[in-house]
Amino acid sequence: MRTDVPTVKQTAVYVYEAPVRIWHWVNALAMTTLAVTGYLIGNPPPTLSGEASDHALMANIRFVHFVAAYVFLIGFLFRVYWALVGNSYSRQLFALPFWRRSFWSELLHEVRWYAFLEREPRKYIGHNPLAHLFMVVIITVGGLVMIVTGLALYSEQSGAGSWQDQLFGWVIPVVGQSQDVRLWHHWGMWVIIVFVMLHVYAAIREDIMSRQSLISTMISGWRMFKDDRP
Repeated sequence: MRTDVPTVKQTAVYVYEAPVRIWHWVNALAMTTLAVTGYLIGNPPPTLSGEASDHALMANIRFVHFVAAYVFLIGFLFRVYWALVGNSYSRQLFALPFWRRSFWSELLHEVRWYAFLEREPRKYIGHNPLAHLFMVVIITVGGLVMIVTGLALYSEQSGAGSWQDQLFGWVIPVVGQSQDVRLWHHWGMWVIIVFVMLHVYAAIREDIMSRQSLISTMISGWRMFKDDRP
């Protein structure tokens, strides 16, 4: 949702509440841990010499992956809760105003701006339309897909009758087989990795070029505008 900055000088607006900021950084750490350990699970390191019981390297990697996965899951559920009780900007992650014509025109402007085809950026207190779209698609929908496929795979080791099996065991036969679910989960990881790289680039770029803060906003919660142009 776009909120225009008034033409009068406005130096700062409080956007992201503390719970949202804490979730953001905890979620970033969990996603990084999941990506590293997930890659090692899919591409195991060389076998170590000696007894396997002396090392348990893969067991430790899987354990860290599972812990990070539960942190991600709990954080996702908390984020849904805070969208219900937080301010309007906390709901952007779960609401995409695709029915508004202005959203699509502003989205096109942002695409042109990132492609260096626009001379001036537009200012937004919350997410700009392009960031908003990708946040919903990758973080919300993509995160939900990773949770469902991950718990479906986990249900194989937790066993029949476990809550993971009862809630998510149906995913494997619907998709096809265990390896098919594993493949979707693996590709989901790479999609999120590419998104994170683009997200970091865009945040740094906008901080420099669009005359409004992004990185510091997710630390302090305040959106800082560097001039009084809308």
